[in-house]
Amino acid sequence: MHKRISARIYTLTAFLIAALAALAIACSSDGDGAPPAAPVPTTPPTAAPAVQPTTPPESPTATPVPPTATPEPTSMPAPQAMEHPAAPDLLRTGGWVNSEPFTLDEMQEEGKVVLIDFWTYTCINCIRTLPYLRDWHEKYADHGLVILGVHTPEFAFEHEYDNVVEAVGKFELEYPIVQDNEFGTWRAFNNRYWPAKYLIDHNGNIRYMHFGEGAYDETEMKIRDILTEAGFDVSSVAAGSDPGPARAEGSRVATIEESQTRELYAGYERNYGALMAQQVPPYVRHVEYYEAPDARVMYEDPGEYINHFLYLNGLWLNTLESIVHARETEDYEDYIALKFYGTSVNVVMSPESHGEGEEGGVPGEPYQVRIYLDDGPVPEEQAGKDIMYDSEGNSFVNVDESRMYFLVNKEEFGGGELRLTSNSPDFTVFAFTFGSYEGGEPGRNS
Repeated sequence: MHKRISARIYTLTAFLIAALAALAIACSSDGDGAPPAAPVPTTPPTAAPAVQPTTPPESPTATPVPPTATPEPTSMPAPQAMEHPAAPDLLRTGGWVNSEPFTLDEMQEEGKVVLIDFWTYTCINCIRTLPYLRDWHEKYADHGLVILGVHTPEFAFEHEYDNVVEAVGKFELEYPIVQDNEFGTWRAFNNRYWPAKYLIDHNGNIRYMHFGEGAYDETEMKIRDILTEAGFDVSSVAAGSDPGPARAEGSRVATIEESQTRELYAGYERNYGALMAQQVPPYVRHVEYYEAPDARVMYEDPGEYINHFLYLNGLWLNTLESIVHARETEDYEDYIALKFYGTSVNVVMSPESHGEGEEGGVPGEPYQVRIYLDDGPVPEEQAGKDIMYDSEGNSFVNVDESRMYFLVNKEEFGGGELRLTSNSPDFTVFAFTFGSYEGGEPGRNS
């Protein structure tokens, strides 16, 4: 098994250029589309999974279909008309935030127009759309629009109701949110992406869909048109004209090796799935990682990095969704590193303690993670909003909750080497995401 995996990972690395040439990088910041997700099993596979992802549409800057451990989407209900299919019901939902439970039929009876937004609170693509959703809620809630955020989680800790409530508060969302932990509504809509928007008219038909970021002006005009059809007067409400931030110029002429870094997953569910499917290379570039799941392994930094991969040094435990520092250290000798290209770098981390075979964890102590950019502290002018500095000038983030942390934010597109290190045995990394917007991460100071 080890020899087969060793040969396969290096074969996959060899075709990196070809694979990435066909890949629109995940969490990219233009309108060229998101990559197909590798089918991901819940256990290390012995054969490539049978279910294959669909090709994403042209427009999204979206995170694609979740691991196949979650239920696969089913077909949409039979449409009333080819152009405007009937919206399915909200199925197998959980807790509600900002609202008492309701059904789409009840909204139809009240003559409301409903905008469904599939999201999850650690998804950078989703986070970037939230200011526009807040604006639409403020402008059109009194003119017949109901925005419903369907929170379909990507990671285990996102299933927790209290975590969702806390995130909703921090993002200042006032419209209704419903949990979709079992992917019932996701499947009913045959959805494949975070974020995804479905605009439902007062007759209960889906009139418009948009996957990923961008096209905010187009989406708002569709909202206004459908509200007007439903008999609501929006003439006194100023229409937005912002399509969304522009992608950094340098990113459009980059080679594959210098293109925006793809989303990088640290857990073996995604890595084993990518390895066995052979559609794109896996994310962790160490053969030892693939020898066994839930294994504590001593890794050695190879010293040279390739864009689009993660590298480890020291003792680490690979778990289903994350990589966990597997010992307490004193001198920050263990770390996770990568080479990246983009204008922004973000990471999902958690203070939860993890055990072997656990999808989630138990509450742990907050800890500090030192962040090094090109072997030094992150310069203040390039620091993400979660970066802090100690008395000696070291840049760090304080991990006190399970969420996305904003690390690097540069005005111009470019590359760098990033290293994250902590002495804590609870240091847990789930995924890295990147952006290439002109001027850096949208809302960098919010």
